[in-house]
Amino acid sequence: MRLTATIAALLGLALSPCAAYAQGFQIQDMPSIAGLPLTQLKPRTIAFADRIGEANDGGGGIFVRYEDWTRTRPLQQQLLSLYPGYSEPNSDLIVDGVKKHYREKLHMYVGEARFVIARAPASLDLKRYATLAFLQKIDPAIKHALLTAADPARPKELKTIHNLNPQRRWCEGREGAICIRSAYKLEGRLPTAIALANKLREGAKKVSDTLEFDSELALIPAADVEARGLKKLTGLDTPAVGGLEQSIFYVNEVMQFGKLLAVFQQHPTEASRTVVSVYMTLAVESNVLGKRKEFAQMPVLRNLVPVQVLAGKSSFNSGSSLSAGLPVYARNEIKAIAGLLEAP
Repeated sequence: MRLTATIAALLGLALSPCAAYAQGFQIQDMPSIAGLPLTQLKPRTIAFADRIGEANDGGGGIFVRYEDWTRTRPLQQQLLSLYPGYSEPNSDLIVDGVKKHYREKLHMYVGEARFVIARAPASLDLKRYATLAFLQKIDPAIKHALLTAADPARPKELKTIHNLNPQRRWCEGREGAICIRSAYKLEGRLPTAIALANKLREGAKKVSDTLEFDSELALIPAADVEARGLKKLTGLDTPAVGGLEQSIFYVNEVMQFGKLLAVFQQHPTEASRTVVSVYMTLAVESNVLGKRKEFAQMPVLRNLVPVQVLAGKSSFNSGSSLSAGLPVYARNEIKAIAGLLEAP
């Protein structure tokens, strides 16, 4: 069992928060942002929701089965999956000329946020955010580089093939899209824990303390916000300014895919302000979250139960960023993004 399953979901979106940009915005947790009137959203406050699962799942209710997500929130599933028409892997794929059946059950983490920035829509140049420089400003600990044809290809495995966009090649056929190859070395006590697990589990595949992933980052023109129905997702019927979208289509460990979507719309009553709705989705292999008994049988690994680490409920969690657990990471990330967007 690849131990980095305990970590992969923490790192998937590649936008770790930088405190310098996060100052001033506060998080207000709530069940959902969909029905929140903007008049009730206080200045420099981020409405945030990510508790959509069962509270007794050991992860604090932050995970939901993909099939349940599809049934209860079909619009989110349609717009926040990896690509249009995406479904859980359950198909026959050809790998090196051999047909293989690939079936994988998934659990989803879904975070949604809304905040208002004190900038008029006309003052926003979203192209400046669909750049490598934007990601590098947010967290220097994550190393980003533009992905080019000269870079080595990722392993040709079943999930890599399933994640290919059937409508176009990633980072092609979309104006202004860039491909990014990123790496993040785990922090705190987690690398030590992984090294110990590798030693205890002799004969098993060695795992890395560095997460590697590839993603597409692109600008969404205002017309495409309308055409894709993203205003139905936000529930706000005001003119769209545009959007940003990061799609993670390859990860070297257990995470299946990730997506970050930000939609910018005019404030309904204040011309000098812009409403930003942000959505984060992360697909984790379900068998990872079920790895409880195996860890419980090894006292030294008891606190590395994957679902607890991901939920920030393990003694190995630390800090305020990726290694702190997904809920802390997601909230701090949104605060950092909000600060960057409001800066001139």
